[in-house]
Amino acid sequence: MAEVQKHAMRLFREQGYKATTVEQIAEAAEISYSTFFRYFSGKEDVLTRDNYDPLLIRAFEEQPSGLSPLQALKNAMVSEIARMSEDELTTMRERNQLVIAIPELWSATVNGMTQMMQLIAEMVANRVGRNSDDLTIRTLAGAVVGVNISVMLHYAENPDADFAGLLEEALGKLENGLGL
Repeated sequence: MAEVQKHAMRLFREQGYKATTVEQIAEAAEISYSTFFRYFSGKEDVLTRDNYDPLLIRAFEEQPSGLSPLQALKNAMVSEIARMSEDELTTMRERNQLVIAIPELWSATVNGMTQMMQLIAEMVANRVGRNSDDLTIRTLAGAVVGVNISVMLHYAENPDADFAGLLEEALGKLENGLGL
């Protein structure tokens, strides 16, 4: 999947998102057209899908029980981002830049963020012994997703920024009540 995404990103840079076809992506990745659809539901899915959820879940579950849910989320997210290579961070930034610039990709990303909010709500609910549809749990999950969106936008506009540092700082601000 990562290889297909890598080739797709190159083609998007060279030809533009709209001019690049699924056929071209499959050919560049040396897979068949039908194999492409085993990995992705469509062209926009190449940019909006990742494999980070299982990593986040594992990192969250490994956090000490004495931490608040927000502290555990912050530690899990920052630790997983810190493990990313420079190439992975560059690819993430480039994906974010494309997603921001192309309305249909932004729409797909917002849909994915809704799914991320549900995942976070389930993780936190399991940790604290409540239901994932609890308003407080959903509010926390929505706030964390909102922080992720703000960091994603900032990182896309500031390529020299430290993504893990930005995420840690932004989640820390949320943890401390934002203090505006």
